[in-house]
Amino acid sequence: MKTIALINQKGGVGKTTTTINLGAGLAELGHEVLLIDLDPQAHLTYALGLPAHELDVTVYDLLKEETPLKEVIVERAENLRVIPSSLNLSGAEMALSSVAGREFLLKEALETLAHEPGYILIDCPPSLGLLTINALTAANEVYIPVQTEFLALQGMSSLIQTVEVIQKRLNRELALGGIIATRYDNRKTLNREVVEKIREYFGDKLFRTVIRDNVSLAEAPGHGQTIFEYRARSNGAKDFRAVCAEMVERAEK
Repeated sequence: MKTIALINQKGGVGKTTTTINLGAGLAELGHEVLLIDLDPQAHLTYALGLPAHELDVTVYDLLKEETPLKEVIVERAENLRVIPSSLNLSGAEMALSSVAGREFLLKEALETLAHEPGYILIDCPPSLGLLTINALTAANEVYIPVQTEFLALQGMSSLIQTVEVIQKRLNRELALGGIIATRYDNRKTLNREVVEKIREYFGDKLFRTVIRDNVSLAEAPGHGQTIFEYRARSNGAKDFRAVCAEMVERAEK
């Protein structure tokens, strides 16, 4: 399975929303998808209607090597599976700090899936700690969701530098797969200028499709649903279908 880590150390850029709906869109296209919630806040888990505070096993048990992969995976919908998170994951940095090869724990846990078809999408925490390093070490590509405001661009250079360090020291296969502009409003000059600035620096790494600001995308997690389950005809659903089509197109190239 192709493994993609979605990262941005800035919160509120739509990272979790992007992870969920890319996964759901790819599943709708018939691809096998595994979503991994690697954020201690467990927003992806809750947004998919899974009670993180009640789950017996989560990604934390997988990282501690106490539970096999198949027992941590939850079937969420056709072609769509999830490895959930919980608040227990907040103790991972300290609990795993003395473990040898701690940067490779997730990669090793996912090894059995390496040659299966489909996609693994990892929702990373908004920080560049051990959990994010595990995601980057396990991934083939990095996707960066970026809100179309100038402040959202501030941390881009340090984020790219982190990816390059991981590529040099831990994962030579890691590549910047794409940048996805989120919360876009074509009526705002600022939003248009930010998209052009990203395109100027990153060229075709920026997806052609932008994710428009859409109230349905904000409402869907409160119902424990993907955008396709909640409002299949909304602009949010249309945009994510288009991004998923681009993903498949890029993968084929």
